[in-house]
Amino acid sequence: MKISFLASHGGSSARQIIAAIKAHSLAGFEIGILITNNKTTAIYPWCLENGLKVIHVSGETHPGNEDLAIKQALIDAGTDIVVLSGYMKKIGSETLAAFNNKILNIHPSLLPKYGGHKMYGDYVHAAVLSAGEKVSGASVQVINADYDAGPVLLQKQVPVLAGDTIASLGERVRSVEGELYLNALKKWQANDFKV
Repeated sequence: MKISFLASHGGSSARQIIAAIKAHSLAGFEIGILITNNKTTAIYPWCLENGLKVIHVSGETHPGNEDLAIKQALIDAGTDIVVLSGYMKKIGSETLAAFNNKILNIHPSLLPKYGGHKMYGDYVHAAVLSAGEKVSGASVQVINADYDAGPVLLQKQVPVLAGDTIASLGERVRSVEGELYLNALKKWQANDFKV
């Protein structure tokens, strides 16, 4: 089963999944392509240094047809499943249609709480702290056309501690994301979920 990635920044989740595939601890998966909308991001040279196929697709490289270019690159790579790793753009309708129920995203909250447009990263952690929540966590979801509204595949809770800052809570949530994504991929591979 070929897995491809979309990333905008450092691609930490993509790196963890790729490492697991290379270490044979994520059986049945092979690496397809990584697509980034930001050629200056750390994931681009990292992919090149590690012999992985990586391309830059953005409004700069494909004005007006970015969605079609992403869809075609994923198809050309033989992609079976797409993993978003800090991808900061909404997935276009062409790509969504071509990979219906085959695009996974990780979100730094226990969805449906603290999801939606402009709810990402530190904005989520700030909202969790402001609301006085006692737990937070991460969710892996199958994406659809609406921000953070697709079915949740798997979640992992972490405590919100007295004295937490945005940074400390963010670090605690990030510490569970890699394993959560790997477990969600295994669940997806086993078809152990309903959409």
